[in-house]
Amino acid sequence: MSDRAALLKGIRAWLVLFGVCLVLSGTTAFPLVHELRWTEDLLNWLSMGDHLPSLMEWIGRVRAGLDEADANYPFLLYGTDWLAFAHLVIAAAFYGPYRDPVRNIWVIEFGMIACAGIIPLALICGPIRGIPFWWSVIDMSFGAFGVIPLYVVRRKIKRLESLTSTVGGAPSPA
Repeated sequence: MSDRAALLKGIRAWLVLFGVCLVLSGTTAFPLVHELRWTEDLLNWLSMGDHLPSLMEWIGRVRAGLDEADANYPFLLYGTDWLAFAHLVIAAAFYGPYRDPVRNIWVIEFGMIACAGIIPLALICGPIRGIPFWWSVIDMSFGAFGVIPLYVVRRKIKRLESLTSTVGGAPSPA
């Protein structure tokens, strides 16, 4: 296998992994009310309240809020439907770099910027919305960990770009 083919295969594998994670993350926002009930039941079954009482208090508070919104104000949950949809759309955008990584490196860079943007969003909006700091740290970890595969992909694309350039600087035919 040539260096170019190996790089392309690696880029595509990382992009598929990243896309799958985006889709999974997004689709979990659709059944939010049920997921939180299942999560609370599981955590209670594991006796997590004995070890992490603040986590259980937070999960209970969020579940109560979601239950009330679901029962009395279901239109509020429409926002999480849009959150899920946004994840799916963003995942679809990564098909461009999958097809032509060098030409669409901007999608990777945009994703890296979005990952960085999670941190100020969590630090600013978390306290405004009454989110515990430790939960904001979990939210920020999505950006911190999400940027890793994108950084790897960007480096691989840059190597691919240098391999596909001719001496004159014009791209060689694919």
